[in-house]
Amino acid sequence: MSSASELADRLARNAEAVCRHYLSAGRRAGNYWIVGDVANNKGKSLYVHLSGSRKGRWADAATAQFGDLLDLVRETCGLVDFRDVADEARRFLKEPQPDPASSLRDDARPDPPVDRPANERAQRLFRMTQPLVRTLADSYLRQRGILQAALHPALRFHPSCYYRDLVTGRTSSFPALIAAVTDRFGTITGVHRTYLDRCELDSGSIGKAQVDTPRRALGGLLGNAVRFRFPVRGPVPVMIAGEGLESILSLSHVMPTMPMASALTANHLAAFRPPDECERLYIAADADAAGRHGIEGLSRRTQALGILPLVLTPQLGDFNEDLRQLGLDRLVANLRVQLAPEDARVLLSA
Repeated sequence: MSSASELADRLARNAEAVCRHYLSAGRRAGNYWIVGDVANNKGKSLYVHLSGSRKGRWADAATAQFGDLLDLVRETCGLVDFRDVADEARRFLKEPQPDPASSLRDDARPDPPVDRPANERAQRLFRMTQPLVRTLADSYLRQRGILQAALHPALRFHPSCYYRDLVTGRTSSFPALIAAVTDRFGTITGVHRTYLDRCELDSGSIGKAQVDTPRRALGGLLGNAVRFRFPVRGPVPVMIAGEGLESILSLSHVMPTMPMASALTANHLAAFRPPDECERLYIAADADAAGRHGIEGLSRRTQALGILPLVLTPQLGDFNEDLRQLGLDRLVANLRVQLAPEDARVLLSA
């Protein structure tokens, strides 16, 4: 039976054929295959190397996803278990592959896009999860001062979530905190995974798994977010949007009635779409260059929509650091002077 790295190498040798089959909405541009995303939408964000030392490697500039062609098969097909990914790759490799040059000479049109929407792939993984309460993920968040995370339906737990090392190809599984990414209508478009492990030096401590990328996203994140406390119906005149999951959860801990959204990365924060009826949007800052980029992008977009952007600044690197290292009282005091008086009176916990 072929190993993961062997399958990835075999797919790379047929890189253009793989792209034409799984990313048929794209096109070849020089030494790259260009397409919108792993959901096979049209666009230019995702590119696959078709030659050279990086042949078969791909990256999506909009979502920061990357990997080899075995990862691409997994993402485009919405597969979770490695056995299913390997079976799909072997099935493809057994089929005769057309000559790309011949296809171009015949002016053949690519096959129509395979109908595997990103939301279906994400929803499949989310359905495999269990409630957060009294799980390893719940304990992980409690260690970070977030005590009521189990009240949020957007957060779930997977006891053994598939993980593949993008460098070695080795596959394994870890328990994971799973967060549902939704659009403004509440439809799941993606999921975010935080892989967890117990720290070896302290059996009572839980941290992120000791892997290169303990946080990974699946599905459609652009313009969407992990949402907390959003009403099922009715307007959202005031809300908070930020980057990191733990940072937003820390704010939710002290402002339990405020609708909040975690866009997960600075690029996605810049692209977040607030509700149409929003009047004031607080942007939770992260103290780094990427965070500033997200704040500036979202501020420009909200101003163009007639929404007032107001920046909330932590005293340390982010609001979870403030909660853990400075304590609840100092976090509340820092927020009180930054919120509009009417929001401070109503939203901050006593």
